[in-house]
Amino acid sequence: MSYHDEQETLDNLKAWWLKWGNAVTWLALIVLLAAAAYNGWNWWQRRQAAQAAVFYDQVQQAVTSGDKGRIARVASDMEDKFGGTAYGQMTGLAAAKALYQAGDLASAKAQLQWVIDHAKDDEYKAIAKLRLAGVLLDEKGYDAGLKLLADTPPVSFKGLYADRRGDLLAAQGKRDEAKKAYQDALAIFTSAASSDNSSKQLTQFKLDALGG
Repeated sequence: MSYHDEQETLDNLKAWWLKWGNAVTWLALIVLLAAAAYNGWNWWQRRQAAQAAVFYDQVQQAVTSGDKGRIARVASDMEDKFGGTAYGQMTGLAAAKALYQAGDLASAKAQLQWVIDHAKDDEYKAIAKLRLAGVLLDEKGYDAGLKLLADTPPVSFKGLYADRRGDLLAAQGKRDEAKKAYQDALAIFTSAASSDNSSKQLTQFKLDALGG
């Protein structure tokens, strides 16, 4: 390459850099910042999960103690600090069960509602809705329970939803609607790839009790 050609190439590069240099620099910075943010987010998520796992031991100890005040306090701390982790939704269900068994229905309902509102996994939300509908059944809040189960659940929960709707309808004295719900549940349990015999037998018992 002659001196003239080299000079022309350099001049072209300079002209190109003057036109596009700032854009290239900013693009490189954006890519580097995005990579740093992504790595930082992953690190923070792993750190949160590790801390939540340690804190979850305290949740289990509180649940085992049966102390309503301690259970509610520890569960609230977990949800405030680590509600975005899987341990948050696990804590909500565990605390709700323990509080229900301890006779604190209001706190149990609050925990279940927290899971419904904040759980990241649809399965956890479905479990919380089923259990909350059961508490509402105890409290004769039949319409509220039916409304709670109006949404389409994950496939594996469809039979359980139908069965619980049957319970609520039967408690309202709506025998025909309850029988239909139990029949739907039985059909789902029977057709399921991994049929739940215990649930199927219980639903059949309820249906028989209604003369179905």
